[in-house]
Amino acid sequence: MAEVAAGRTSRLGITGWMLFDWAAQPFFTVITTFIFGPYLVSRLTEDHAAGQAAWSYTLTIAGVAIALLAPVMGSIADASGARKPWIAAFAAVKILSLLALWYAAPGSSLVFAMAMIVLATVAAEFSIVFNDSMMPRLVSPADVGRISNIAWGLGYLGGMIVLIAVVALLAANPETGRTAIGISPLFGLDAAAGEDARITGPISALWYLVFILPMFFFTPDQSRGLPIAAAVRAGFADLSVALGELRRKPGILRFLIARMIYQDGVNGLLALGGTFAAGMFAWQTFELGIYGIILNVVAIGGCLYASRMDRRLGSKAVVVMSLVCLILATIGIVSTGPGFTLFGLVPLPTADSGGLFGTAAEKAYIVYGLMIGVAFGPVQASARSYLAQSIHPDEAGRYFGLYALSGRATSFLAPLSVALVTTATGSARLGMMALIAFLLAGFLLLLRTPYPAAKVEA
Repeated sequence: MAEVAAGRTSRLGITGWMLFDWAAQPFFTVITTFIFGPYLVSRLTEDHAAGQAAWSYTLTIAGVAIALLAPVMGSIADASGARKPWIAAFAAVKILSLLALWYAAPGSSLVFAMAMIVLATVAAEFSIVFNDSMMPRLVSPADVGRISNIAWGLGYLGGMIVLIAVVALLAANPETGRTAIGISPLFGLDAAAGEDARITGPISALWYLVFILPMFFFTPDQSRGLPIAAAVRAGFADLSVALGELRRKPGILRFLIARMIYQDGVNGLLALGGTFAAGMFAWQTFELGIYGIILNVVAIGGCLYASRMDRRLGSKAVVVMSLVCLILATIGIVSTGPGFTLFGLVPLPTADSGGLFGTAAEKAYIVYGLMIGVAFGPVQASARSYLAQSIHPDEAGRYFGLYALSGRATSFLAPLSVALVTTATGSARLGMMALIAFLLAGFLLLLRTPYPAAKVEA
């Protein structure tokens, strides 16, 4: 399809591009964060510490693969021109991997489940590289922050809808055997066999398949460039050029390093926050689903508000404010346990009032979770627009490949740090404290980063 100049894409084309986030987010919501990840930790391993370590190692393996290959993928995107064929190829890998999660029953191979998560995660992230690199040509610089945040908000809405469907129709309350709306789980799903969690794999796969279609039908792609083999060779050469250019663009380099550090903490918080709660409070699929719905409702509002703030204050201000919120929330989460919060400075009653989230500690955990919900969309959406406003559209592929690298190059360090500390101490709480260091270090470096990160030539 012919290339379309920035700012001239039809509303339908931009909507199709934004629906990619809507299609992709349920994987991160119900698989990585709230349902399947906690299920793997609590049901496929013998104890919480071992489960958290296994999940962290899974994320580490995926992170290393993404870090090694994402920049090359971005450079290949520039050389090959068209993004959609690559997105389609990675979509096939992601969909098949998610379908396979249905077979991850209690007592089945932990390695199999971990391998499918690794494949799905790698495919998901590579698809995002190609999709993000389309943005500078579709949206004018003045609108990029607004569109990016709205797209991210749509993603959280899509994830929340799938999560609500799981809680309302598929996941039974362990005490009553009924779903949130008081019915027996559809399809006769057996929670004792983990079917309410395992079904999230096929559901996420089907959702992704259906809702990426508008992007393929309506969003303009660039003209085809080099054939695939030549594009791969050119991609490696272009990556070398891009890395050399970073020495002459210290603002972009500083931005990418800052994001590399703080995004490790964000990724770890999103991936491990639900599993931490599952182990500490013995939350099952039902409770985790309700918790996830609460966070996603707040996240949608956060993204919509940030879409206005981004245009008014700039992308950097939104990212900085979001990081402050995440740092405070993470301190709150790791300092909370049965009977206390803020490392025991604030004692809490231990009595369980009955019903959902019946203890004071659970309620405190949810309050901190709301702070995460407000911030974790804008910190990522405005970072995406931060870079888009700092580069030329012709360089979008290579720099969004490096952007993906900055989000994954050391992404194994956060989960690996959590895993190693958890394994060494036997304490999931001490392991989770490692995330604070990543968030704080990235925040301090970002404060000294210019905005935009580099002057963009016309």
